[in-house]
Amino acid sequence: MTARADFSPADWPVAILAGGLATRLRPVTEKIPKALVAVADQPFLAHQLRLLRSAGIRKVILCVGYLGEMIESEFGDGGSFGMELSYSVDGPTLLGTGGALKNALPLTGEKFLVLYGDSYLPIDYAAPIGAFAASGKLGLMTVFQNANRWDSSNVWFEGGEIKSYDKENRTPEMKHIDYGLGILRAEALAPWPNDRPFDLAEVYQDLVGRRELAGYEVGQRFYEAGSREGLAELDAMLRGQQLSVTL
Repeated sequence: MTARADFSPADWPVAILAGGLATRLRPVTEKIPKALVAVADQPFLAHQLRLLRSAGIRKVILCVGYLGEMIESEFGDGGSFGMELSYSVDGPTLLGTGGALKNALPLTGEKFLVLYGDSYLPIDYAAPIGAFAASGKLGLMTVFQNANRWDSSNVWFEGGEIKSYDKENRTPEMKHIDYGLGILRAEALAPWPNDRPFDLAEVYQDLVGRRELAGYEVGQRFYEAGSREGLAELDAMLRGQQLSVTL
């Protein structure tokens, strides 16, 4: 399937899942949310938003929970980034990645991109958007042939299709990994009740079972800010970019 190039990222809202407890980064995240952890001398979310802005994204919904008020205080309405930021708040009970998305549907609309709150993905965002639109399916997962290099592979992707996806029960056929960017129609979340915690992985697995999850393979490695090792790699990469710009 050939991705269409005439779908502008500016027309697609992005929901960023930024509500987790970030236990792997404690004790730093006992006082600040992961989005505000410093990378290359700035909060991670600042780098993430600038990357999305450079890719053409203009509207972002931040799904926040733990210490989310600190994120809103820091980034406001997104005007300083040339973007429109809005906030969907979990409330007293953390809803998980899937529940947070369902809670945000009044802000996302009928179709939207979803990005993990610790993912830094330097790719062409228009390409998976075009592939999703052409697929006619309820969802799309971007995948990367990871072969367990940066994290455990969890996707069996073959012949341009996602055959299985499971973060807990991995099989030898799984050579790819969930890259961190998905695209969904609101209808994909319909089977789950409101105000109940559930994981985005459950949504993806349901869609795979119904043959409603398209796959788009990415060739560019991902960076992440969810672990100390990932933060160190991302920090080095971003500082290298800054140095190359100033030389």
